[in-house]
Amino acid sequence: MNTSVHTTTLAATVGSPAANIAIFAAFVAVTMYIVIRASKNNNSAADFFTGGRGFSGPQNGIAIAGDYLSAASFLGIAGAIAVYGYDGFLYSIGFLVAWLVALLLVAELLRNTGKFTMADVLSFRLKQRPVRLAAAISTLAVSLFYLLAQMAGAGGLVALLLDIEGRVGQSIVIAVVGALMIVYVLIGGMKGTTWVQIIKAVLLISGAAIMTFIVLAKFGMNLSSILGAAQDAISSSSSEKVASRDVLAPGAQYGGSLESKINFLSLAIALVLGTAGLPHVLMRFYTVPTAKEARKSVVWAIALIGAFYLFTLVLGYGAAALVGPDKILAAAGGQNAAAPLLAFEIGGVVLLGIISAVAFATILAVVAGLAITASASFAHDIYASVIKRNKVSEDDQVRVSRYTVVVLGVLGIVLGILANGQNIAFLVALAFAIAAAANLPTIVYSLYWKRFNTRGALWSMYGGLISTIVLIIFSPAVSGSSTAMIPGADFAWFPLANPGIVSIPLAFVLGIVGTLTSPSDNGTPERNAEMEVRSLTGIGAEKAVQH
Repeated sequence: MNTSVHTTTLAATVGSPAANIAIFAAFVAVTMYIVIRASKNNNSAADFFTGGRGFSGPQNGIAIAGDYLSAASFLGIAGAIAVYGYDGFLYSIGFLVAWLVALLLVAELLRNTGKFTMADVLSFRLKQRPVRLAAAISTLAVSLFYLLAQMAGAGGLVALLLDIEGRVGQSIVIAVVGALMIVYVLIGGMKGTTWVQIIKAVLLISGAAIMTFIVLAKFGMNLSSILGAAQDAISSSSSEKVASRDVLAPGAQYGGSLESKINFLSLAIALVLGTAGLPHVLMRFYTVPTAKEARKSVVWAIALIGAFYLFTLVLGYGAAALVGPDKILAAAGGQNAAAPLLAFEIGGVVLLGIISAVAFATILAVVAGLAITASASFAHDIYASVIKRNKVSEDDQVRVSRYTVVVLGVLGIVLGILANGQNIAFLVALAFAIAAAANLPTIVYSLYWKRFNTRGALWSMYGGLISTIVLIIFSPAVSGSSTAMIPGADFAWFPLANPGIVSIPLAFVLGIVGTLTSPSDNGTPERNAEMEVRSLTGIGAEKAVQH
């Protein structure tokens, strides 16, 4: 997707750059004030990494929704529905259904067993150092891929709103987002980040609800009229490829060949299983005092996320009907521009500025959440447990975590500049594939299979991580297609854009094979029994409160 096409010609149609900058600045000022206030209570590592476990279930549920509803949810999915119709909405369905896996299999048991990071659970009854190292490496890999998607979204969005031409200007924007993220996390820790996510979730869901209501009102509160108008707009597109689509039927993006259908199945598996392995989502379960509150927070998150994804259906088809696919695809940022263009179409400069600030807030909040998760994992699991063998103070862990945030921020900026212009929903799906392959099998086996041992965990994590990354590198997502990250090159030998259908089952199998081929490693019966009791009842859990 060419990000520099027609930026100048569209500048007049996307509102006032001055108004957009003013609304951005107001949001950054308000959230920075809240982050600074929240940081005054950061007295320990538990405060910095988990907000002192002081958030209630509903508060944490709203923050989870804020963490989860990323730029991919708002910009990527609305754009995919506007251009592909039914097939674009499949992202919404996958992202939502995934929460049932997290709720039923993972949330409560994870809260009872861990302390700061996912590795706490995975290494609970296994050999600490190798398992912590593997879990930390996979956490960093998932966080980097997810960070990449958010940064790419920031570049396209702000280029559209501030009339910034060319890749150099967009690269500067991505650098500014990265710098702001670093500041939020360094100052506020998990407490500050959580409050930013709560504010952003309220703004995002409210903004989407207002836009949905306005679009429905324009069509007499009749969804059928919106769908009909969207199909008419697609049919009258100047591009033959777009005009031939039936956006109310499956197949516009994932139809036709068997390869395309397998690609869709692979994407679906990655979306549904990925959430329960996302480290920055799993870490949110540690910010509540009890397993009961962890359950409550997931129920709240499902309700809010479900409502939001219903709004994306109206927003996507509304953008197709009112803005038109040609204008969306010609904008800076490509199909990611559908939601901002729709906001301008139905509410002018003010609504565009507000919705854009919300989208910008979405990116900032998610990257802050990712950064604190990845930095906590490095400081707690690699530095404290592997390098220093647990002979380290909590203050040192927090200090190393802060250094890691800076390094991660710089890496995220560089990779975000490289990925600028890709569809962000697609980039996030790759992060989900890594999370599902590298993390989920080990989490499930650790919690539910007593026989599971260290070799099984290492084979599963490294096998899932390496296979997914290798298949992504040699897939059409990176080279060999017009929408690839490196459009001029072609070294793709793996036919699928998302490798989930191969790497996720492989990781589950490797966990079983690794465990069964090391019969002498049965762990310690006492630790196995302790983990079972603790995960199911919460007795002995971190800051446990009995009810």
